[in-house]
Amino acid sequence: MQPRSYLKLSVAVALATMALKTGAWWTTGSISLLSDALESLVNLAGALFALAMVILAAQPPDEEHPYGHHKAEYFSGGFEGLLILGAALAMGAAAVQRLLQPQPLEDLGLGLLLSVLSSALNGALAWGMLRAAREHHSIALEADARHLITDVWTSAGVVAGLLMVHLTGWLWLDAAAALLMALHIGREGFKLMRAAVDGLMDRALEPEWVERIHGTLAEFAHPTIRFDHLHTRRAGSRRYADLHMHMPASWTLGRAAALRGSVEQALMAAVPGLRATIQLLPSDVEAHFDDERNAL
Repeated sequence: MQPRSYLKLSVAVALATMALKTGAWWTTGSISLLSDALESLVNLAGALFALAMVILAAQPPDEEHPYGHHKAEYFSGGFEGLLILGAALAMGAAAVQRLLQPQPLEDLGLGLLLSVLSSALNGALAWGMLRAAREHHSIALEADARHLITDVWTSAGVVAGLLMVHLTGWLWLDAAAALLMALHIGREGFKLMRAAVDGLMDRALEPEWVERIHGTLAEFAHPTIRFDHLHTRRAGSRRYADLHMHMPASWTLGRAAALRGSVEQALMAAVPGLRATIQLLPSDVEAHFDDERNAL
């Protein structure tokens, strides 16, 4: 199933879980269950925005965006992180108010059942989305899946807190669970935002992919052929590698281009989603780059 299909499913599940959690809050009057319901609203907004960004990222290059729109997926992660932080602040404020003015809870059995059911839906969807994110290398899909996993853990914390209230009769535990949940999801929101900013700044590929690139280049290494100035970056689901390939100056352009084509094909076969750009240079020529840091 394609990323946009999973995100459409995520929208439907967010609506369902929001209804279930709102029913759980309405039944019990629990502030922690209200906080959990608010996070489902965040899930819905995040899934809708992620779907829009995945559709945008799939658009082909145009005159104004000759390198494509792949980075649009990073906006999804940043937006979801911002939504989570906002929800965390709202949850924290409500929890503090209820901590100062505890209120009795009602019909915990039905409320907990609805909460557990919604968590099961989110957990099953998140598991499938993470698998699809790895398969399609989708940042937006991974961000939405990790958001759902956060929701599952926070719901588990709410259920545990309410069970403790039922066993001990200490009403303040409900507000304390909501406050801890707000701190936890706020941390997750900050991590999502940081990852989105990191991606927009052209972060290098992960070490395992760079090692795979070096291993592929080693298969073509020869006393008369060498590679240097390798630079990598990631933009959404795409990976990029730029490098120089040095070869004898006596080679014909056709022979050099044929070898470059073989190397590019091997690199793209070794690293899914890679776009390799190789500059041809004679063996006795070195490329020099201005170091911008020295110019400051």
